[in-house]
Amino acid sequence: MASATNSLRLCLRTSNQITSRLRTVQRRQVPLARRALSTSQARWAAKEKGKDDEDSEPPELKYYSSFNDPGEAFRNRLKDETLSEDDRATITGMLEEWQLLPQQKKGDAERLKRDINNEMSDLRRIINPKRDAFWNDSDEKDTDLITDEFGEDDFEEDDMLSMSHGKLEEHREAREYARITVWEMPLLSQFARPFQPPAKEDCLRFRYTTYMGELHPADRKVVVEFCPKDVPGLSEAQQLKLKKLAGPRYNPEKDIVKMSCERFEHQAQNKRYLGDTVSKMIETAKDPTDMFEDIPLDTRHHTFKVKLKYPKEWYINAKRREELEALRKQSLLLDEQKRATGGLIDGVSIIKKNLLAAVEPEPVMELRGGPRSGKVRR
Repeated sequence: MASATNSLRLCLRTSNQITSRLRTVQRRQVPLARRALSTSQARWAAKEKGKDDEDSEPPELKYYSSFNDPGEAFRNRLKDETLSEDDRATITGMLEEWQLLPQQKKGDAERLKRDINNEMSDLRRIINPKRDAFWNDSDEKDTDLITDEFGEDDFEEDDMLSMSHGKLEEHREAREYARITVWEMPLLSQFARPFQPPAKEDCLRFRYTTYMGELHPADRKVVVEFCPKDVPGLSEAQQLKLKKLAGPRYNPEKDIVKMSCERFEHQAQNKRYLGDTVSKMIETAKDPTDMFEDIPLDTRHHTFKVKLKYPKEWYINAKRREELEALRKQSLLLDEQKRATGGLIDGVSIIKKNLLAAVEPEPVMELRGGPRSGKVRR
């Protein structure tokens, strides 16, 4: 931050110097080379050895350094009666500016210092972070941290390691929850109430979503379900009209209307919106001016799932079980009779016999007429 402050100070000083020099040049008609705006400090040519310090002054002040007393020289010049009015006015202005020059420079320096202090007051102000802030670098350490591996002090063998402190902190936390379970949780039985089933008038069933205290975008969603038949005071024609008003929110397979809302921030607001919407639908369904008789109930939005079922003839009952037992006994008796007369066909023996008949003899190499000539004999 110090570098930014220094750069601003140099820019302001350079701009102020250029403005004052240009004003001096315009009034006094002193030749001065223009200098572009820069953050670096103005530097004049180094004086040669043997010269006085007066040579290092700026060009606009060097004109006045030639007089021992410039003010007296201006006054003597004004006494000349041969001067024209323009020259007299010019010399008078130069004399006034010469008298105000030290005071003006002092005022410019004070004003520049005051402006810089005002601009940099917010940057120089020390901001103390909050104790609960994440980037708090104060001397007070966070007691919630389990480990502190980057401590400034060296370990001098006079305390436990950071890992041991972490385990001890976990043990303290477990003991705290154990005390809550033993001493505080039983007190909740005072608020227990017996379960009462909903009455017939309570036909709306609301469903909420919670994440056990965690913030989640879906915890605001509320779902309501109701059956048109359970709504009190509705005839069959009014129930059909209510189904038509529900549109794709009506499930013809379960005969339930399901609606949800999550446009508001809190669950209570979404529940209130759903309750008002259902009330308007019931009120419209009871309106006898138009019963939507010319509009059929559209169920194209719902896909009916076909559930396959076995035929009743395939079910196993006592009668069917007796029939199967009789068929098994009859097949066993028939096999015994064929085995006794030799008419029973043994499939295993037939397969082995056919496999042995299909096996060909392995060829054997027979050598005739020398080691290089040979014929295969089967």
